[in-house]
Amino acid sequence: MSPDDQDSIRLDLDDGIGLIVFDRPASRVNLLTEAVLGSLDRILADIEQHAAARTVGAVIVKSGKPGSFIAGADVEAIRDVRDAEVGARLAAEGQAVFTRLERLPVPTIVAIDGACMGGGTELALACDFRIASDAEATKIALPEVRLGILPGFGGTTRLPRLIGLRAALDMILTGKSVRPSKARRIGLVDEVVAPAIIQRRAIEAARSFADGGGPPSRQGGRGVLQRLLEDTAPGRRIILREARKRVLSETGGHYPAPLVILDTVRETLSLPLERALEVEARALGRLIATPVSRNLVHVFLLMERAKKRAPDGEASPVDRMAVLGAGVMGGGIAHLAASEGVDVRLKDIDRGGLSAGLRAARERVDRSLERRHIDRREADAIMGRISPTLSYDGFGSVDLVVEAVVEKMAVKKTVLREAEAVVARHAVSCSNTSTLSITEMQSALAEPERFCGLHFFNPVHRMPLVEVIRGEHTADDTLATAFAFARKLGKTPVVVGDGPGFLVNRVLGPYLNEAGWLLEDGAAIDRVDAALVEFGMPMGPFRLLDEVGLDVARHAASTLHEAFGERMTPSPMMRALAASERLGRKGGRGFYAYEDGKEAGVDEDVYAELGGGRAPGDGRAVPESEIVDRCVLPMVDEAARILDEGIARDAGDVDLAMITGTGFPPFRGGLLRWADARGPAAIVERLEELAAVHGTRFRPGEQLLRLAADGGGFYEGEA
Repeated sequence: MSPDDQDSIRLDLDDGIGLIVFDRPASRVNLLTEAVLGSLDRILADIEQHAAARTVGAVIVKSGKPGSFIAGADVEAIRDVRDAEVGARLAAEGQAVFTRLERLPVPTIVAIDGACMGGGTELALACDFRIASDAEATKIALPEVRLGILPGFGGTTRLPRLIGLRAALDMILTGKSVRPSKARRIGLVDEVVAPAIIQRRAIEAARSFADGGGPPSRQGGRGVLQRLLEDTAPGRRIILREARKRVLSETGGHYPAPLVILDTVRETLSLPLERALEVEARALGRLIATPVSRNLVHVFLLMERAKKRAPDGEASPVDRMAVLGAGVMGGGIAHLAASEGVDVRLKDIDRGGLSAGLRAARERVDRSLERRHIDRREADAIMGRISPTLSYDGFGSVDLVVEAVVEKMAVKKTVLREAEAVVARHAVSCSNTSTLSITEMQSALAEPERFCGLHFFNPVHRMPLVEVIRGEHTADDTLATAFAFARKLGKTPVVVGDGPGFLVNRVLGPYLNEAGWLLEDGAAIDRVDAALVEFGMPMGPFRLLDEVGLDVARHAASTLHEAFGERMTPSPMMRALAASERLGRKGGRGFYAYEDGKEAGVDEDVYAELGGGRAPGDGRAVPESEIVDRCVLPMVDEAARILDEGIARDAGDVDLAMITGTGFPPFRGGLLRWADARGPAAIVERLEELAAVHGTRFRPGEQLLRLAADGGGFYEGEA
């Protein structure tokens, strides 16, 4: 047992009230490790003795960390479990501790102030009375499904019994957190109070319950009709059947945990608690040993690592910023920053552009308002932070500038030079370019060290990734400021080197280009897209091209071809786009047709227009496995080249960027984790087969060849 775990929990006695205090030393959060659960079990045994001696009349469970309750289990420990029986045993041990808590002969009150996740929520469910603070940081969740498992310390069993089937499935199947007000409404907590008084209120409740024999009975947050539906066998079948349809629609069946959760809930709802917990423990054991769970845990740990990989240097705070260009990206960046409390000066060269940018921001705010993510006061505050301008007035007070004008080097150099002349000496400048050289832009600046790339992905409000790009002259403090700013906006920043396409667009280039070659070979658009969706991508390459914009894709393809030559030769389809008026979804015509902004199926005219007169089926049939190999394997090869060139720091950064920037399927663990599972040697062999048939664009680079020859993997030493 580590010293941190040994001292993470204590029992204090206060005039007949037992206080179980979680307070992990030298840590911002409390974790429920195996050792901590053992300590809790011993404390519960002490409380049983105190209760028998009538020296304790009630128990309060609380955190010693202001604004943080319990962050859940130790995810690294979950990663290390590879055996279903071991997983089931660990779940049963945790269940036994929480059942002991539930069966204490005195009332138990839990005071939740701050994040209450996973095992922390399951602990709270085992208490008699739950009080939550209304602090912004207080959120309650069972996020285990995101790790490919289910709540195995009693959460899958107890939550439906407490708040009802529908509300419980909404939490367990999605892993999403619940704010205190909603938690009170659905019966998950019994009281919501201000953070300043939560400890006092918990003590008052404990004394009251100790004197009066325990907390009052409750009906939860369910209405009469809801209880009639959820408490009958036919009603439960309807709810579970609809939930299964929704899960399969959203996951394509690639994620076993949601389906196992539904089976477990169905089986346990009518069982006695002890038998239900046994079923739950076995289910967790089966899931924790699956490759999908290991991959999802791997992705989670990559996300956590990214938060801590800030560049060397001192980050400056950003309270005021300027955005150059009020187009789709500029308006999206302005809206996001304003939503996070940053004052934004939004500049464009004409009133029409400014109006469009403000209108786009207003639409995003109105959508958040409609969905009750914000209230009217917050909506007005967000829009009030965005100040439009046609000049550089006010730029002298900003801390950071983001350039988001047209993708033309000369234009970018001009506006960056103009902005540099008017901003304060401490201000950092960034470009949102997706392909152009940061180092070349620096050549236009008097102080290039205060400039870097900050590449957001479209749509800005939804895509998690931001590439933070170091140019040849970028100072450490500049990079650190841009990284911290991206984190402030709630994004996942990945530091990358300067080079055509940087990381994501360069790796994605061969994937999108190969879709055009498949079209040339007679493959149908919808069949190509379906094959990649079945592989796990959120959308196929043709639909992605429509979403990105065919003009943008054409420009990116041209940049990559110019930089890397033959292997990035644009397909005939990409070349035909140059003469086409098709723009994708934003223009109403792409590979798919659009009516009133909604997709209306493949535009059949595209075959003749972009495919040189070919219709699908003119060429040989292309098997789905070949479609996947031709699109995905060149990405692996390109990623190997990127690592060799130092554009990405390691395989983890590549995988995190591809997951958060393109939606590469998390259940596969990332592009290079998937490549390791398939085997670099097998990938090289398949690429050489494809090269023999389709040309040199499939020829593996020496980096991948070297890796295959060495018999290693991208994640050397990690199982």
